Amino acid sequence: MNLSIIFGGISYEHEISIVSAITMAQKLGKNIKITHFIFLDSNHDFYLIESSNMKSKYFSSLSYKQAKKIEIGAGGFYQTGFLGKKKMLNTGLLLNLIHGGDGEDGVLSGLFDFYKIAYIGPRLEASTLSYNKRLTKLYAKECGVETLPYYVLKRNEVCEIPFELPYIIKPTCLGSSIGVYVVEDQTKLSYGLDCAFEFSNEVIIEPFKKGIKEYNLAGAKVNGEFILSLIEEPVKKDLLGFEDKYLDFSRTEEIKNAEITESLTKNLHEAFKKIYNTTFEGALIRCDFFVSSDKIYLNEINPIPGSMANYLFSDFESVLEKIATSLPRKHAININYQYINQIQSAKGK
Repeated sequence: MNLSIIFGGISYEHEISIVSAITMAQKLGKNIKITHFIFLDSNHDFYLIESSNMKSKYFSSLSYKQAKKIEIGAGGFYQTGFLGKKKMLNTGLLLNLIHGGDGEDGVLSGLFDFYKIAYIGPRLEASTLSYNKRLTKLYAKECGVETLPYYVLKRNEVCEIPFELPYIIKPTCLGSSIGVYVVEDQTKLSYGLDCAFEFSNEVIIEPFKKGIKEYNLAGAKVNGEFILSLIEEPVKKDLLGFEDKYLDFSRTEEIKNAEITESLTKNLHEAFKKIYNTTFEGALIRCDFFVSSDKIYLNEINPIPGSMANYLFSDFESVLEKIATSLPRKHAININYQYINQIQSAKGK
């Protein structure tokens, strides 16, 4: 199978996306051929990156600006050749590997759908529901999956948090623990809000439960059947910071399955299936769950997980291959102007 990877984007997680793409370059190759690496820079320019240049320093030094620029258009990406003639690249299937803005907020999925480009990744509705933490909670409730209590605060609003310390403050639309702050002392509340509001005009505040269990589970639905990963219990800290998650995204080795009961495994699987539903078809997602007193809470949905959560699968390539066979397709609309022609015909009588 031929696959092209698009990464970068205008996002606070831009560098994580680069790390994910480099990881994919190392991980794939047995059955999946990566034909192109497409980098989206901070000016929204697309660059065609040689596989030999898939190194972090190539991007941090801005050397990528010497690479060939390409353009997006009907059916795919185009390169300008001799005498300005545009040639379509044989990119095969696209893998959306842009974390955060552009990739997970629906910008690129809308663009790909508009130009009828086949891709693995969340569609527009899925992006909207998973990118905004408040909408994620509302969606989970509709799916029958619980979340922790929460309080939404917009910039310049009066803060009246309805639960006791400690609590955790998160920007509504960011991942990788960026802008996240745990408030254990009321005197630190103002600072915590400043940290979160630096990245978002709206924040979510939740009770912070020390010692709560956390489990990660990835998967996809293919032709009506679920493919589910191992269940990971992350190395426990009270809060995983940006650097912890950033370095973690470069993993390629498979992890061990969490040592949990069959009952909890089954319940986590069921919660994941409820969240994935049909909403996330075409994407490989990771759900992060909290478990307290045998009760499962959805923490967040990662519609484009770091390094595609490859380390949670024993045969990651086959998972991508299977998803590629079951991409959602939009119903074709035949526009023939029949209604207007009928009106014009009636007027002519």
